[in-house]
Amino acid sequence: MNQWIVLNRRIVCIFSILTFALAAGCNKTSAPADIPVGEYGSMSGSEATFGQSTHKGIMLAIDEINGSGGVLGKQLRDINYDDQGSQDQAVTVVKKLIDQDGVCAVIGEVASSNSLAGGGVCQESQVPMISPSSTNPDVTKNRDYVFRVCFTDDFQGSVGAQFALKQGWKKVALLTCEDSDYSKKLSEFFKQTFEAGGGTIVASETYYRADKDDKSQLTRIAAATPDAVYLPGYYTNVVLILRQAREDIGLKVPFFGGDGWDSTDTLALGPIADGCYFTNHYSPDDQRPSVQQFIAAYKAKYNGELPDAMAITGYDAAKVLANSIKRANSIDPKAIRDAIAQTKDFPGAGGNITLDENRNARKPIVILEILGGKTKLADTIQP
Repeated sequence: MNQWIVLNRRIVCIFSILTFALAAGCNKTSAPADIPVGEYGSMSGSEATFGQSTHKGIMLAIDEINGSGGVLGKQLRDINYDDQGSQDQAVTVVKKLIDQDGVCAVIGEVASSNSLAGGGVCQESQVPMISPSSTNPDVTKNRDYVFRVCFTDDFQGSVGAQFALKQGWKKVALLTCEDSDYSKKLSEFFKQTFEAGGGTIVASETYYRADKDDKSQLTRIAAATPDAVYLPGYYTNVVLILRQAREDIGLKVPFFGGDGWDSTDTLALGPIADGCYFTNHYSPDDQRPSVQQFIAAYKAKYNGELPDAMAITGYDAAKVLANSIKRANSIDPKAIRDAIAQTKDFPGAGGNITLDENRNARKPIVILEILGGKTKLADTIQP
C-alpha cells in the first residue's frame, strides 16, 4: 500500500485525539473522548443469525468494558455495518469503517469468504482485524494484520473425520457447497483424515448457496448407501437439505457437519434433525464458571435468550481487542496489531486464548448431538 496513505491516516488519528483533548480543556463538562472500533457482519441476508448473534456478544463485552471504566480512560464505541452476507459488500463497509469512520481496529466476520474479502482491506490499510469465528485457514494466511479467536478448519475437519470413524461410519458421502470457501476447506480436511483412517468416500456431491432443490444430489447419495453424510455448510442450506433428505428422499442416515450448523433454525427442525451432529466452539452444557457466567450475563441482557457459539466468540473477540488496546497503551493501529499478536493465556469466556505465530487460536472443539430441538454435548476434543 502507498505509505503516504498510511501516514495520512495516522496523522488523522493523532489530529482527532488532539481535537478531543482541546475540547475537553475548553469544556470541563464534555463527555470523555471515545475509541471507535469497527464491526462488520451479516445482519441481514441468508446467514443473518450469525451477524446478529456476534453483534450481541460484542455489545455485551463492550457494555461490560465501558461499565468498568473503559480503556485508556475512554469509552469504546462500536461502529457496525451490515455486509448482507456479501463479499463485495464486506469490502465496501470495511473501507468505510477505515477511511470514513477512522476506526483503530475491526471485528468481523463469521463467514470465511467475507472475512477473506474484508481482511484484504484491513491488511492493505494496515488496520488490525479480529475474526470471531471464521475457520478457513486462509483467512489469516500471509496477513499479519488479521487474527482470529477460534479454531481452524484443518482441526475441525480432522475432528469430524475422527468422530465418524469412532462412530463406526466406514462409508461416508460428502455434500459440499461449491461457492463457500468454508465448506470446501472443511470437506478437503475431512476427506484427508477420513481416508487416512481407513474410511471410504462413497459419493461426493456439490450444491450452491442459492439452491432451493438438492433432491437430485441426495438421490445419488442415497444410491451409494452411505453410513452417514458429511454436510459442511451454513444453516440455511443445512435446513433445506435435511428436510428434503428426510421427507422427499427417505434418507435416514445421520448427517453431520461443522459450526455453520449452529442456529435456532437448525434446532427448529425438530425430529428431522434428531441424531445429527456438528462440531462447534462451545456447548451450553459446559459447566466451567467462565462459560456459565457468560451465559447468565447474556440471558440477563437479552431477555433470557440462550447464546449460540457466534455470540461467545464475538464476546471474546471484543474482550481480546480491548485488552490489546490497553496493553498497547495506544489507539495507533500498528501498536494494537503488535499487542494482539502477543496475546497469551487471555481468559476468554470460552477458554484461555493464546495466538500462535500464524495469528490463530488453538482452542478445544466440542461435538454436539441434536435431540428434541436441543443440543447435547457428545464430546470435547483438545487441540
